[in-house]
Amino acid sequence: MRDLPSRYVEIVSQFETEFYISGLAPLCDQLVVLSYVKEVSEKTEREYCARPRLDIIQPLPETCEEISSDALTVRGFQENECRDYHLEYSEGESLFYVVSPRDVVVAKERDQDDHIDWLLEKKKYEEALMAAEISQRNIKRHKILDIGLAYVNHLVERGEYDMAARKCQKILGKNASLWEYEVYKFKEIGQLKAISPYLPRGDPVLKPLIYEMILHEFLESDYEGFATLIREWPGDLYNNSVIVQAVRDHLKKDSQNKTLLKTLAELYTYDKNYGNALEIYLTLRHKDVFQLIHKHNLFSSIKDKIVLLMDFDSEKAVDMLLDNEDKISIKKVVEELEDRPELQHVYLHKLFKRDHHKGQRYHEKQISLYAEYDRPNLLPFLRDSTHCPLEKALEICQQRNFVEETVYLLSRMGNSRSALKMIMEELHDVDKAIEFAKEQDDGELWEDLILYSIDKPPFITGLLNNIGTHVDPILLIHRIKEGMEIPNLRDSLVKILQDYNLQILLREGCKKILVADSLSLLKKMHRTQMKGVLVDEENICESCLSPILPTDAAKPFSVVVFHCRHMFHKECLPMPSMNAPAQYCNICSAKNRGPGSAILEMKK
Repeated sequence: MRDLPSRYVEIVSQFETEFYISGLAPLCDQLVVLSYVKEVSEKTEREYCARPRLDIIQPLPETCEEISSDALTVRGFQENECRDYHLEYSEGESLFYVVSPRDVVVAKERDQDDHIDWLLEKKKYEEALMAAEISQRNIKRHKILDIGLAYVNHLVERGEYDMAARKCQKILGKNASLWEYEVYKFKEIGQLKAISPYLPRGDPVLKPLIYEMILHEFLESDYEGFATLIREWPGDLYNNSVIVQAVRDHLKKDSQNKTLLKTLAELYTYDKNYGNALEIYLTLRHKDVFQLIHKHNLFSSIKDKIVLLMDFDSEKAVDMLLDNEDKISIKKVVEELEDRPELQHVYLHKLFKRDHHKGQRYHEKQISLYAEYDRPNLLPFLRDSTHCPLEKALEICQQRNFVEETVYLLSRMGNSRSALKMIMEELHDVDKAIEFAKEQDDGELWEDLILYSIDKPPFITGLLNNIGTHVDPILLIHRIKEGMEIPNLRDSLVKILQDYNLQILLREGCKKILVADSLSLLKKMHRTQMKGVLVDEENICESCLSPILPTDAAKPFSVVVFHCRHMFHKECLPMPSMNAPAQYCNICSAKNRGPGSAILEMKK
């Protein structure tokens, strides 16, 4: 662009203002404006001169944006006119001079330290701390830690102890000495409880005395809070023995306090004094007792506490004892439970369910235990046990008049007739008697059952309905007295006939299947025997053991091959006689005459 002057002015922004401008000065890409303002009084509705303003404006192409505005208090501003104010600018010092008829005001650009000073002066500590953190590289007169401590002190003065304690985490960080100093400050104002949740527990770690001081504070006034801290704080933060002694001293005043007892058990656990901890847990019937035993392998400590464990939770206790038989023997458990037979039964029953043979030496004892405490499981036990003395079991069941169990034992001992008699005379249950006779599958039992039922119409009905597939119903029908009234006789006879027809149909069906299978197998055998048999150089004569085929292929030969695959030279077989006109395989006929008896003859 030629023909332009070396210097020229370009308008980059043009805008109107609502005030008079008494002076302008540059501030980076912004403008410092000294403005003269007139305002209208609400009372008199007359204009008056307001205080002059020092504004910072961001020029835009067709408008402007106000960045900040400060009203200046100068003497006699009510009488001054726009021309009475001047704005001078010192470029090197970045100072602005506002000149009025009576005053000169010096203004300079504020830095972040000034801003923080102003926030602290206004007690806006949180904003001051945030500003310092954001501009920590630019601030020169302030330290983040000093601002934070001032903020904590301010919160304490206002009584916001929890907020002050929470802010300590961020402000004090890993400075152990400052933490300890703040803890003592909270102690002086009686607010140790407020700071306790926020104390460092790992990095850094404070002196044990600090943690003990707080624990003692809770122990004196808040057992639940004390228990919470013991659970949450690692056991190496404080002197465990000191705290244990303090808790025991308190228990002397309140020996049944469950919170203190549970906490003492946890302290014993931290101290690896598992025996005392276990005793307290058992006294409290606490759910963690089994976890404690497993975790720290305390089986040697519970050998004399098995009854307590069983009283607390018999199911968990039995499972634990059975899972650790190598540590606490079955014999030891049974001995410990000798005075508590009901618990002894629970243990032995679970042992039997797991393994029918492990507790075989106690099976005789278990008969009485089942009879006394668990009758429904007595019969399954008698059925499954192979080590149970049957005579002893029979004696106990007869003494207690346990009919079903006695019937089972009698039948197992071979006295089926007495068992059947007991079912009929004691239980009067024809269905059970029939079922028993079916299981035994003994003709004499059926005879006894018929003889017993012959004068009892209900029994006869039951027999007629169920006997058809095991005993010839005619035997029963012939013995029924003439004129005896039998309930549902017609239906029973119809059922017998239907069962008979069903049997006939089944037999015919089976016969058809057998005939079809026999014919199929016969055809298969015939096809097999009609197949050729491979004869080569590797085969030998079963009589002379020489190769079955001659070495000279031109030489004539005669070979006999049986269907059993045994091969002979014809001359090696005995000649047929009058008594045995057919030839048979010498090897197979010596065992059983079968498929190998037929022959194939091969000649050349």
